[in-house]
Amino acid sequence: MSDDGRETTPAQSRYDQARYIENGEYEPLLSEKDLTRIDIDYGDNGDDEESTDSPLPDDLTRDSLELPELSEPELARHYTRLSQMIYGIDSGPYPLGSCTMKYNPKFTEDVAALPSAAVHPDRSEASVQGTLELLYRLQDYLGQIGGMDAVTLQPPAGAAGEFVGIRVAAAYHEHNGEGHRDEVIIPESAHGTNFASAALGGYDVVSLPSDDEGRVDLEALEAALSENTAALMLTNPNTLGLFERDIAEIADMVHDVGGLLYYDGANLNALLGRARPGDMGFDVMHYNVHKTFATPHGGGGPGAGPVGVVEKLAPFLPAPRVRERDEKSKTGESVYERFDPEHTIGKVHGFDGNWLVLVKTFAYIARLGDEGLLDASASAVLNANYLAERIDYEIPYGPFHHEFVASAGEQDAADVAKRMLDYGVHPPTTKWPEIVPEALMTEPTEIESKDTLDRLAAAFNAVAGEDDDTLEAAPERTTARRIDQTSAARNPRLSWQALTDDS
Repeated sequence: MSDDGRETTPAQSRYDQARYIENGEYEPLLSEKDLTRIDIDYGDNGDDEESTDSPLPDDLTRDSLELPELSEPELARHYTRLSQMIYGIDSGPYPLGSCTMKYNPKFTEDVAALPSAAVHPDRSEASVQGTLELLYRLQDYLGQIGGMDAVTLQPPAGAAGEFVGIRVAAAYHEHNGEGHRDEVIIPESAHGTNFASAALGGYDVVSLPSDDEGRVDLEALEAALSENTAALMLTNPNTLGLFERDIAEIADMVHDVGGLLYYDGANLNALLGRARPGDMGFDVMHYNVHKTFATPHGGGGPGAGPVGVVEKLAPFLPAPRVRERDEKSKTGESVYERFDPEHTIGKVHGFDGNWLVLVKTFAYIARLGDEGLLDASASAVLNANYLAERIDYEIPYGPFHHEFVASAGEQDAADVAKRMLDYGVHPPTTKWPEIVPEALMTEPTEIESKDTLDRLAAAFNAVAGEDDDTLEAAPERTTARRIDQTSAARNPRLSWQALTDDS
């Protein structure tokens, strides 16, 4: 029963699934709709006679080609139905914990599509002052939000931002004659990209266990710290949604041995306008603009993962950055220019980064303003706690903020995820972090309404009450049924023709 008196049943939690047809038939491929054989004409040889010979080797040519020949309505309807078979953030809730998949407001797309945003990066600085001003102001926005003194906008994704942050830390230590620092400490529950970024940066990774409350084990940290420590990478709140209460002490411990404190910005959604990593003692951080500032997520890019640093690390940031000149223009306006930091690690992306993604980030921050960002973080925390109260699964750690990790208990978390698809909702992240058995890592974000959260809770609870046979057979109402994931990974079929190949 929802709070307004309406009964919420599992059946009502199902979304209409245009991709599902009762008789088991699904939208055929274009190649299954029609195959028209077309003879290939290689043109003439220059002697006014048609040629059947190709300049390519025989094994790379053919005399005819089978192609679908369809009318425009058939083609339009085909691709429309395909789009309905895909579940995305525009379709419904997408509570992937830690991935922070939230709706991207369309006004940012409109801003990025303005003719004035279509600026070639090779134009002279004098002719792109508006572009440079936006980049300069975005650097300032992000710096204020994170409590950082300087920001680079170049990295094209959060993981790329991590790598840049690690390289900046390495350059700083090398410049100070401490190149012997070859270890980066990372909690066991950290994002996998943390471990990868540190390793790619040339560091040995020291894994840090959690304490009984799911936070950093201070005794284990004390034992791990040494003169070889280059940095400690932390997410705060961490991947259980828990705020590291001892963060000031942790920062002092790391700094006392000469190390740097790195902030993984994955969970900044919980802190917007309320707490700043720089004020907690972090020296370097990256921002996931797709998670925090609602630019598109996934699909291979483009993306953006700006990096902020404290003053002592600013000289090592990638080149170029943007600054405001001391002198004004003849009309009294500010003048902006690109510059290379004194000890820069060099370029990490073409020009100024992924410009249009940064435009969307700027538009989102400017539209929300201080009050809007405060409201976003408040709603993110409220929604997570409300949903957690409504579901039947156990949540072993708390109090949490914008996300929580429930345990599927005796059920297999992967089976739970598959079954939730049958109720028309996307499942949470599963099996991670490993500190929670059969983890269901859930983050509804600030965008979801109470009605949506009620439907999502109904789906959780419906699955919680089902037997193993039902779960193991799921999903039943999706276009594709459960696949053998191991075989699919080891022996992928990369062509539709392979679907009928018995070999």
